[in-house]
Amino acid sequence: MSADTAMRTTAVLGRPPGRWQRANKATLAMLGVGLALFLGFGIAAPNFLTFNNLANLATQVAITLIVAVAMTFVISTGQIDLSVGSILAFTATCSAELLQAGWDSSVVIVVALLGGLFWGAVNGWLSAYQKIPPFIVTLATMSVVRGLAQLWTKGFSVPIDARLFVAKLGDATFLGLSALAWIALATVAVGAVLLSKLPFGSYVNGIGSQEESVRRAGVNTARIKMITLMLTGVAAGIAGLLTAARLGSGSANSGQGFELTVIAAVVLGGTNLFGGRGTVLGTVIGALITGVIANGLNLLGVSPFLTPIVTGLVLLAAIWLNLRGRAMADLFAHLTGRS
Repeated sequence: MSADTAMRTTAVLGRPPGRWQRANKATLAMLGVGLALFLGFGIAAPNFLTFNNLANLATQVAITLIVAVAMTFVISTGQIDLSVGSILAFTATCSAELLQAGWDSSVVIVVALLGGLFWGAVNGWLSAYQKIPPFIVTLATMSVVRGLAQLWTKGFSVPIDARLFVAKLGDATFLGLSALAWIALATVAVGAVLLSKLPFGSYVNGIGSQEESVRRAGVNTARIKMITLMLTGVAAGIAGLLTAARLGSGSANSGQGFELTVIAAVVLGGTNLFGGRGTVLGTVIGALITGVIANGLNLLGVSPFLTPIVTGLVLLAAIWLNLRGRAMADLFAHLTGRS
């Protein structure tokens, strides 16, 4: 019996689901994996648990985390967005080109957000209202958007004047943490409230598990699905701007494979790959796991080519846990009498 089935069964019998039944077993398992990684790398690399390295780790995962929070909503509705890496590259190059042309930083920030929102709206309209599978839509826009960025820049990187506000944003710090880390933290807070405290989050999870029931309840499910893809578009726009700020330039080659890293973070955290149950806290854990693996292996002097291999193996294990782990956890709860 799955966790969701158990919760429905207890509701029918008039008993509220217990804390164990409500808990996301995959997220708890990944929390254990994350703690084990921190402990392992902390022992193997003496400088891993230093404040400077942890602050650097927060900066490294910030951009991934910003988009992963938005991707949590998309995957929770049973959709996918493969275009976030290309939108990141598009907004990065667009921001750099406009800054080089003399546009004010405040205007460029707004343009970057609107650019991400536009491509998210395109994805959402085609998939939600034209009924084209989001996998196909975002696969197509992934190619189109990056192609436009490459056509615009001719494949060259566009430098950003270090004296501009956007460039300074990439190096700014507060209380020892980078501005990127603080922006990611704010994104997590907003995403957690949206998903767990507001009706919008209930609609998102409901669409992923029982879309027809949600539609019959009077909810415009197409609009909700479009909004989630618009969220990833805006998040990718922010990520593109911050990437350009951090690197001091905009490149059409930015974000290659970024979408896979984002999806890995979401799935690692326990969000159901097929929709119906999302967790922002789990996404934070998943993003940290991917970042810790890369950071820890780098400190140990391991070849960087090994990092995607290890991350891929962990992702496979997480998907297996998503599909099989809950059933095993519920069996354990049944045998031990926990509710």
